[in-house]
Amino acid sequence: MDSLARSQRGEKLAQVVMWSSAALVSAVFLWMLSDLVTNGLGRVSWEFLTSSPSDSGRAGGIGPIVVSTLLIVSVAMVVAIPIGVGTAVYLAEFTSTESLLGRLVRRSLDVLAGVPSIVFGLFGSAFFCKTLGLGFSILSGGLTLACMVLPILIRSVEVGFREIPDHYRLSAAALGLSRTSTLLHLLLPAAAPGLAVGLVLGIGRAAAETAALIFTSGYVDRTPESVLDSGRALSVHIFDLSMNVPGGTPNAYAAALVLLGLLLLINGAASGLAHRWLGRNIATL
Repeated sequence: MDSLARSQRGEKLAQVVMWSSAALVSAVFLWMLSDLVTNGLGRVSWEFLTSSPSDSGRAGGIGPIVVSTLLIVSVAMVVAIPIGVGTAVYLAEFTSTESLLGRLVRRSLDVLAGVPSIVFGLFGSAFFCKTLGLGFSILSGGLTLACMVLPILIRSVEVGFREIPDHYRLSAAALGLSRTSTLLHLLLPAAAPGLAVGLVLGIGRAAAETAALIFTSGYVDRTPESVLDSGRALSVHIFDLSMNVPGGTPNAYAAALVLLGLLLLINGAASGLAHRWLGRNIATL
Protein backbone atom coordinates (compact mmCIF):
# COMPACT_ATOMS: atom_id res chain seq x y z
CA MET A 1 0.00 0.00 0.00
CA ASP A 2 2.82 2.40 0.83
CA SER A 3 4.52 1.72 -2.48
CA LEU A 4 1.21 2.24 -4.32
CA ALA A 5 0.64 5.55 -2.51
CA ARG A 6 4.18 6.70 -3.33
CA SER A 7 3.66 5.72 -6.96
CA GLN A 8 0.42 7.70 -7.13
CA ARG A 9 2.06 10.72 -5.52
CA GLY A 10 4.93 10.49 -7.98
CA GLU A 11 2.51 10.29 -10.89
CA LYS A 12 0.59 13.33 -9.66
CA LEU A 13 3.84 15.24 -9.17
CA ALA A 14 4.93 14.38 -12.73
CA GLN A 15 1.56 15.58 -14.07
CA VAL A 16 1.88 18.85 -12.15
CA VAL A 17 5.39 19.40 -13.53
CA MET A 18 4.26 18.68 -17.12
CA TRP A 19 1.18 20.89 -16.92
CA SER A 20 3.21 23.66 -15.26
CA SER A 21 5.84 23.49 -18.00
CA ALA A 22 3.19 23.65 -20.72
CA ALA A 23 1.46 26.54 -18.96
CA LEU A 24 4.77 28.41 -18.61
CA VAL A 25 5.57 28.04 -22.33
CA SER A 26 2.06 29.17 -23.28
CA ALA A 27 2.28 32.12 -20.89
CA VAL A 28 5.57 33.29 -22.42
CA PHE A 29 4.09 33.07 -25.93
CA LEU A 30 0.93 34.90 -24.91
CA TRP A 31 2.98 37.61 -23.18
CA MET A 32 5.08 38.15 -26.32
CA LEU A 33 1.98 38.11 -28.52
CA SER A 34 0.13 40.61 -26.32
CA ASP A 35 3.16 42.93 -26.34
CA LEU A 36 3.36 42.82 -30.14
CA VAL A 37 -0.39 43.27 -30.57
CA THR A 38 -0.50 46.18 -28.11
CA ASN A 39 2.37 48.05 -29.74
CA GLY A 40 2.10 47.01 -33.38
CA LEU A 41 -1.48 46.17 -34.34
CA GLY A 42 -2.50 49.81 -34.75
CA ARG A 43 0.03 50.28 -37.55
CA VAL A 44 -0.77 47.10 -39.49
CA SER A 45 -2.96 47.76 -42.51
CA TRP A 46 -3.20 46.79 -46.15
CA GLU A 47 -1.23 49.88 -47.08
CA PHE A 48 1.47 48.94 -44.55
CA LEU A 49 1.70 45.43 -46.03
CA THR A 50 1.95 46.59 -49.65
CA SER A 51 3.74 49.97 -49.69
CA SER A 52 7.49 50.56 -49.70
CA PRO A 53 9.36 51.83 -46.64
CA SER A 54 10.36 55.48 -46.50
CA ASP A 55 12.36 57.73 -44.19
CA SER A 56 14.70 54.81 -43.34
CA GLY A 57 11.69 52.66 -42.40
CA ARG A 58 10.07 55.12 -39.97
CA ALA A 59 7.23 55.63 -42.45
CA GLY A 60 5.72 53.65 -45.30
CA GLY A 61 5.24 49.90 -45.25
CA ILE A 62 6.99 46.59 -45.71
CA GLY A 63 5.79 45.37 -49.13
CA PRO A 64 9.26 44.79 -50.66
CA ILE A 65 10.46 43.35 -47.34
CA VAL A 66 7.70 40.70 -47.34
CA VAL A 67 8.50 39.80 -50.97
CA SER A 68 12.20 39.41 -50.18
CA THR A 69 11.43 37.29 -47.10
CA LEU A 70 9.18 34.91 -49.04
CA LEU A 71 11.77 34.58 -51.82
CA ILE A 72 14.60 33.85 -49.37
CA VAL A 73 12.56 31.23 -47.50
CA SER A 74 11.40 29.67 -50.80
CA VAL A 75 14.97 29.34 -52.08
CA ALA A 76 16.06 27.82 -48.77
CA MET A 77 13.29 25.21 -48.70
CA VAL A 78 13.51 24.34 -52.42
CA VAL A 79 17.20 23.53 -51.91
CA ALA A 80 16.93 21.96 -48.46
CA ILE A 81 13.92 19.66 -48.90
CA PRO A 82 15.31 17.36 -51.67
CA ILE A 83 18.75 17.15 -50.05
CA GLY A 84 17.31 16.75 -46.57
CA VAL A 85 14.76 14.07 -47.44
CA GLY A 86 17.29 12.19 -49.58
CA THR A 87 19.88 12.19 -46.79
CA ALA A 88 17.27 11.14 -44.22
CA VAL A 89 16.17 8.25 -46.42
CA TYR A 90 19.77 7.14 -46.83
CA LEU A 91 20.44 7.27 -43.07
CA ALA A 92 17.19 5.54 -42.10
CA GLU A 93 16.78 2.97 -44.86
CA PHE A 94 20.21 2.23 -46.33
CA THR A 95 22.61 2.45 -43.39
CA SER A 96 22.57 0.84 -39.98
CA THR A 97 23.02 2.69 -36.71
CA GLU A 98 26.45 1.07 -36.40
CA SER A 99 27.67 2.14 -39.84
CA LEU A 100 30.82 4.26 -39.72
CA LEU A 101 29.59 6.56 -42.50
CA GLY A 102 26.17 6.85 -40.90
CA ARG A 103 27.66 7.77 -37.52
CA LEU A 104 29.96 10.31 -39.17
CA VAL A 105 27.04 11.96 -41.00
CA ARG A 106 24.88 12.05 -37.85
CA ARG A 107 27.70 13.50 -35.76
CA SER A 108 28.30 16.13 -38.44
CA LEU A 109 24.61 17.06 -38.42
CA ASP A 110 24.60 17.37 -34.64
CA VAL A 111 27.61 19.69 -34.78
CA LEU A 112 26.07 21.79 -37.57
CA ALA A 113 22.84 22.13 -35.61
CA GLY A 114 24.78 23.81 -32.80
CA VAL A 115 26.82 26.19 -34.96
CA PRO A 116 25.89 29.85 -34.29
CA SER A 117 24.04 31.58 -37.09
CA ILE A 118 26.74 34.26 -37.34
CA VAL A 119 29.21 31.55 -38.39
CA PHE A 120 26.83 30.42 -41.14
CA GLY A 121 26.60 34.06 -42.21
CA LEU A 122 30.37 34.37 -42.48
CA PHE A 123 30.54 31.08 -44.38
CA GLY A 124 27.78 32.19 -46.77
CA SER A 125 29.49 35.53 -47.33
CA ALA A 126 32.84 33.88 -48.07
CA PHE A 127 31.55 31.00 -50.19
CA PHE A 128 28.30 32.03 -51.90
CA CYS A 129 28.84 35.78 -52.12
CA LYS A 130 32.56 35.89 -52.92
CA THR A 131 33.79 32.48 -54.12
CA LEU A 132 30.76 31.74 -56.30
CA GLY A 133 30.34 35.41 -57.20
CA LEU A 134 26.66 35.65 -56.22
CA GLY A 135 27.21 38.80 -54.16
CA PHE A 136 24.62 40.11 -51.72
CA SER A 137 21.52 38.46 -53.13
CA ILE A 138 18.35 36.55 -52.38
CA LEU A 139 20.07 33.43 -53.71
CA SER A 140 23.05 33.78 -51.38
CA GLY A 141 20.77 34.27 -48.39
CA GLY A 142 18.54 31.35 -49.36
CA LEU A 143 21.47 28.98 -49.88
CA THR A 144 22.96 29.99 -46.53
CA LEU A 145 19.65 29.36 -44.78
CA ALA A 146 19.39 25.98 -46.54
CA CYS A 147 22.67 24.98 -44.89
CA MET A 148 21.24 26.02 -41.52
CA VAL A 149 17.94 24.19 -42.05
CA LEU A 150 19.42 20.89 -43.25
CA PRO A 151 20.46 19.45 -39.83
CA ILE A 152 16.99 20.04 -38.36
CA LEU A 153 15.17 18.74 -41.43
CA ILE A 154 17.31 15.63 -41.86
CA ARG A 155 17.13 14.54 -38.23
CA SER A 156 13.35 15.10 -38.04
CA VAL A 157 12.64 13.14 -41.22
CA GLU A 158 15.06 10.36 -40.21
CA VAL A 159 13.23 9.93 -36.90
CA GLY A 160 9.96 9.82 -38.85
CA PHE A 161 11.26 6.95 -41.01
CA ARG A 162 12.68 5.04 -38.05
CA GLU A 163 9.31 5.24 -36.25
CA ILE A 164 7.63 3.29 -39.06
CA PRO A 165 7.03 -0.34 -37.93
CA ASP A 166 9.16 -2.97 -39.69
CA HIS A 167 6.08 -4.93 -40.75
CA TYR A 168 5.42 -2.20 -43.35
CA ARG A 169 8.68 -3.09 -45.08
CA LEU A 170 8.24 -6.85 -44.62
CA SER A 171 4.71 -6.78 -46.02
CA ALA A 172 5.85 -4.80 -49.05
CA ALA A 173 8.70 -7.26 -49.65
CA ALA A 174 6.30 -10.20 -49.35
CA LEU A 175 4.08 -8.64 -52.00
CA GLY A 176 7.03 -8.28 -54.34
CA LEU A 177 7.20 -4.48 -54.28
CA SER A 178 10.51 -2.98 -55.23
CA ARG A 179 12.40 -0.92 -52.69
CA THR A 180 11.71 2.25 -54.65
CA SER A 181 7.96 1.57 -54.78
CA THR A 182 7.92 0.75 -51.08
CA LEU A 183 9.71 3.99 -50.31
CA LEU A 184 7.56 6.23 -52.50
CA HIS A 185 4.12 4.71 -51.92
CA LEU A 186 4.36 3.33 -48.39
CA LEU A 187 7.21 4.68 -46.27
CA LEU A 188 7.26 8.29 -47.40
CA PRO A 189 3.52 8.86 -46.68
CA ALA A 190 3.89 7.14 -43.32
CA ALA A 191 6.81 9.45 -42.47
CA ALA A 192 4.76 12.56 -43.28
CA PRO A 193 4.50 13.67 -39.61
CA GLY A 194 8.30 13.73 -39.33
CA LEU A 195 8.50 15.68 -42.58
CA ALA A 196 5.90 18.13 -41.24
CA VAL A 197 7.92 18.65 -38.06
CA GLY A 198 11.09 19.25 -40.08
CA LEU A 199 9.31 21.71 -42.36
CA VAL A 200 7.78 23.64 -39.47
CA LEU A 201 11.09 23.91 -37.61
CA GLY A 202 13.04 24.64 -40.77
CA ILE A 203 10.69 27.34 -42.04
CA GLY A 204 10.55 28.88 -38.60
CA ARG A 205 14.32 29.14 -38.37
CA ALA A 206 14.72 30.35 -41.96
CA ALA A 207 12.06 33.06 -41.74
CA ALA A 208 13.23 34.36 -38.35
CA GLU A 209 16.97 34.35 -39.05
CA THR A 210 18.85 37.65 -38.88
CA ALA A 211 22.60 37.30 -38.40
CA ALA A 212 23.21 35.05 -41.40
CA LEU A 213 21.18 37.26 -43.74
CA ILE A 214 22.97 40.47 -42.82
CA PHE A 215 26.12 39.04 -44.45
CA THR A 216 24.44 37.39 -47.45
CA SER A 217 21.14 38.89 -48.64
CA GLY A 218 21.92 42.48 -47.65
CA TYR A 219 20.00 45.55 -46.51
CA VAL A 220 18.40 46.84 -49.74
CA ASP A 221 14.71 47.58 -49.09
CA ARG A 222 13.44 47.76 -52.67
CA THR A 223 11.48 44.98 -54.39
CA PRO A 224 13.92 42.43 -55.89
CA GLU A 225 13.51 41.72 -59.59
CA SER A 226 15.15 38.30 -59.38
CA VAL A 227 16.87 36.01 -56.88
CA LEU A 228 20.18 37.58 -57.91
CA ASP A 229 19.10 40.95 -56.50
CA SER A 230 19.77 41.98 -52.92
CA GLY A 231 16.81 41.95 -50.57
CA ARG A 232 16.07 42.76 -46.95
CA ALA A 233 14.32 40.08 -44.89
CA LEU A 234 11.72 40.95 -42.26
CA SER A 235 13.97 39.89 -39.41
CA VAL A 236 16.78 42.13 -40.70
CA HIS A 237 14.30 44.98 -41.16
CA ILE A 238 13.08 44.61 -37.56
CA PHE A 239 16.67 44.56 -36.27
CA ASP A 240 17.60 47.64 -38.28
CA LEU A 241 14.56 49.64 -37.17
CA SER A 242 14.94 48.78 -33.49
CA MET A 243 18.73 49.17 -33.25
CA ASN A 244 19.89 51.62 -35.93
CA VAL A 245 16.96 53.90 -36.73
CA PRO A 246 15.87 56.38 -34.03
CA GLY A 247 12.08 56.50 -33.95
CA GLY A 248 11.74 53.23 -35.84
CA THR A 249 10.49 51.15 -32.90
CA PRO A 250 6.73 51.50 -33.69
CA ASN A 251 7.20 50.14 -37.21
CA ALA A 252 9.54 47.47 -35.83
CA TYR A 253 6.71 46.23 -33.59
CA ALA A 254 4.31 46.16 -36.54
CA ALA A 255 6.83 44.28 -38.72
CA ALA A 256 7.45 41.80 -35.90
CA LEU A 257 3.71 41.17 -35.60
CA VAL A 258 3.51 40.53 -39.35
CA LEU A 259 6.47 38.15 -39.15
CA LEU A 260 4.84 36.21 -36.32
CA GLY A 261 1.57 35.99 -38.24
CA LEU A 262 3.45 34.84 -41.34
CA LEU A 263 5.21 32.12 -39.35
CA LEU A 264 1.95 30.88 -37.85
CA LEU A 265 0.32 30.84 -41.29
CA ILE A 266 3.16 28.98 -43.01
CA ASN A 267 3.60 26.48 -40.17
CA GLY A 268 -0.14 25.78 -40.01
CA ALA A 269 -0.28 25.27 -43.77
CA ALA A 270 2.74 22.92 -43.74
CA SER A 271 1.30 20.83 -40.91
CA GLY A 272 -2.15 20.70 -42.49
CA LEU A 273 -0.86 19.63 -45.89
CA ALA A 274 1.37 16.95 -44.38
CA HIS A 275 -1.44 15.43 -42.30
CA ARG A 276 -3.89 15.65 -45.20
CA TRP A 277 -1.38 13.91 -47.45
CA LEU A 278 -0.84 11.25 -44.77
CA GLY A 279 -4.57 10.61 -44.41
CA ARG A 280 -5.14 10.42 -48.15
CA ASN A 281 -2.30 7.96 -48.69
CA ILE A 282 -3.32 5.75 -45.77
CA ALA A 283 -6.87 5.61 -47.14
CA THR A 284 -5.59 4.29 -50.46
CA LEU A 285 -3.41 1.56 -48.94
